[in-house]
Amino acid sequence: MQPMIQARTLAKRFGEVVAVRNISVSVMPGSVYALLGPNGAGKSTTINMLTTLLKPDQGSITINGHDVERESDLVRRVIGVTFQDLVLDRDLTGREALDFAGRLYNIEASKRRARITDLVEMVGLGDAIDRMTGTYSGGMRRRLELARCLMMEPKVLFLDEPTQGLDPQHRALIWDYIRMLKTQQGMTVLLTTHGMDEAEALADVVGIIDHGKMMHEGTPSALIGQLGSDLIRLSGTFTHLHTPEWTSEQWVTSWQASETEIRIGVDIGARRITQVIEFVNQSGNTIEEVSITRPSLGDVFLQATGRALRDER
Repeated sequence: MQPMIQARTLAKRFGEVVAVRNISVSVMPGSVYALLGPNGAGKSTTINMLTTLLKPDQGSITINGHDVERESDLVRRVIGVTFQDLVLDRDLTGREALDFAGRLYNIEASKRRARITDLVEMVGLGDAIDRMTGTYSGGMRRRLELARCLMMEPKVLFLDEPTQGLDPQHRALIWDYIRMLKTQQGMTVLLTTHGMDEAEALADVVGIIDHGKMMHEGTPSALIGQLGSDLIRLSGTFTHLHTPEWTSEQWVTSWQASETEIRIGVDIGARRITQVIEFVNQSGNTIEEVSITRPSLGDVFLQATGRALRDER
């Protein structure tokens, strides 16, 4: 089986700013791929190159076997795209917005009407579909935007920050739609997000990018598994700390230490916690808090970049 999306060594520069540095992405048909990273990491630039909106300075892209540069018209026929910034006409009703999108793709009238009926039911807009979009809430606009890009029944769906600014209830609705598109329609989805929970909940494969570079890539479970079964966290004052010899033991999967926090990935936290605490205390440091948790994608990101996702600058 050939990848539905294949990008090799993409690079893009804007003046002195290098936005993307040698990123490669491969997405198999019927799967969900999440590009995870903070604002300014290069996610939107990457998705703009994949969707024919930006020409790479370096690298190649194929979508459904079509070269994005040489066959951009064919690529646009098989993709649907939603962007971070909503581009709905406030003076059109939701139905008119969907009908206009269908007309742009030369979908004949009876099929447009049937398709609109199906999509309105799918995204749950109900009677609101005949109201002006200017009266819609943020969640309703996001759902209409998703319906609009599905009008032409794309094989590949690109979603740039699809739940940005939504409350938890509407985020969950969008997640359900994405899962349904994958499981019921076999659609290939690439989404960008800075939500760890979103990537972990939806993606078959996650690519963690920062400063335009691919830092880690793999299934969420595989990436999390690299940190071990448990994560021991200690907070306090650790100014007299060195890396212990036992970090080379098989039961230690990761070690990160700063002057205020220590994170140690281990096989069984309850079994190893005493040894860790004894080492830190004997080194003349002060422990204020200890916890044992399951690792998350947030911990993977911290290990890859040396900072939490919330620390964007």
